Amino acid sequence: MINLYIALQNNVPVPKDIPLPLPMPEWFFVVVLVLSFLLHILFVNLMLGGSILALIAQIKGLKNKEYDILAHEIAKTITVNKSIAVVLGIAPLLSINVLYTIYFYSANALTGLMWIAVIPLVTVAFLLTYLHKYTWETLENHKAVHISILALATIIFLFIPFIFLTNINLMLFPEKWAVVKGFVDALFLPNIFPRYLHFILSSLAVTGLFIFWYNSRKSYPFEEIYQKFTRYDIQKKGYSLAFTASICQFMIGPLVLLTLPSKGMGWNLILIIFSGVIFAVPAMWLIWKRLTGEKENIEKDFYKIAILLGVTVLCMGSGRQIYRANALEKHQELVKIKTAEFQILKKEALAKVKAQEAGAASADMTEAEKGQKVFSQYCTACHKIDEKLVGPPVLEMAKIYKGNTADLQKWIKNPGKKRPDYPQMPGFESQLDQQKLDQLAEYILTIK
Repeated sequence: MINLYIALQNNVPVPKDIPLPLPMPEWFFVVVLVLSFLLHILFVNLMLGGSILALIAQIKGLKNKEYDILAHEIAKTITVNKSIAVVLGIAPLLSINVLYTIYFYSANALTGLMWIAVIPLVTVAFLLTYLHKYTWETLENHKAVHISILALATIIFLFIPFIFLTNINLMLFPEKWAVVKGFVDALFLPNIFPRYLHFILSSLAVTGLFIFWYNSRKSYPFEEIYQKFTRYDIQKKGYSLAFTASICQFMIGPLVLLTLPSKGMGWNLILIIFSGVIFAVPAMWLIWKRLTGEKENIEKDFYKIAILLGVTVLCMGSGRQIYRANALEKHQELVKIKTAEFQILKKEALAKVKAQEAGAASADMTEAEKGQKVFSQYCTACHKIDEKLVGPPVLEMAKIYKGNTADLQKWIKNPGKKRPDYPQMPGFESQLDQQKLDQLAEYILTIK
């Protein structure tokens, strides 16, 4: 940070990025991002879809008590799925921060207060779901109030994805950052509303499958809870919801694809999306087969359906990452170029500052101190201060030439051979100018 400050003080342009080495290979963070996000969004879907279905069931329960029981059973799962969604959201959040730091934080800054509002909104919604869950009996005779609590939580849950989608989408448009004036502007960038609708349908489809599984468990005391609904009734409702929502996703999917800006499109994206569709089609056929088949066979093929749709979701999640990488590729290349230019200019600025500091330090030195530096550079290989090395000790020179600077300098430039027990000293006339000779002589003659 100090080096960055020095660079900016010397009129070096603001850096486009400050590259830091990743603790792991980039592909590792991409895999973690995709897989952890899919796990996180699974429980977000269950939280949101569960809230919507519990609200609808509780309203229908005003006339049919069985639906009120169903709403209560679904409500019990919302807070659990919410807690898991929060915990599983940490990994994808950290991964996207590592991989797309400048894009993610730039989007956050541009949406400003609305992005910060996610925290209080989530907190309020969570508290409302707990309040709704634990006041079921207390507000039994005040259904309007009880339903209103869940309705408010559901509205907040429906709004929060708009903020996340807007931010993640804004990451992909660095060219728009200069003109986006806040959350509302960013909200109307391409693809937000189709993706939002696709997300809501996904939440309903996932929750439909969850309801089927939840009520199919042999350990679940279904007959002790419901009076009129049979296990088959709830299973069929779950499958019907999953099937209907998925078919609607098939219809909305092309709109989502067509509204994606072309800069992120590529054959790799098309291939992964259609691979997902290939796995989804047989899953839909199996669900339809169970809905129209014999009651006793409705649980058959559930895990096949779950696996096929799981692969579809994996393809769609991978496609999201592929589109992001494609869309930002050219901008990231430009950032690398600009960052490399910054690094060069930063080094030049630092070198300039160091040279200035060295010059200032040199100006404050005495002639003898400057001569000591000359001595260290040219003489220490053969001379020590107070003992023989290759040549005689410096103290002996100082004694011989005391008060006779001219002769000392003459000897340094063109030395002769006086002592048989010492080797011939090389001359330094070509290496040392007069200023350095003066400094060196001053140093030698001041040694005591």
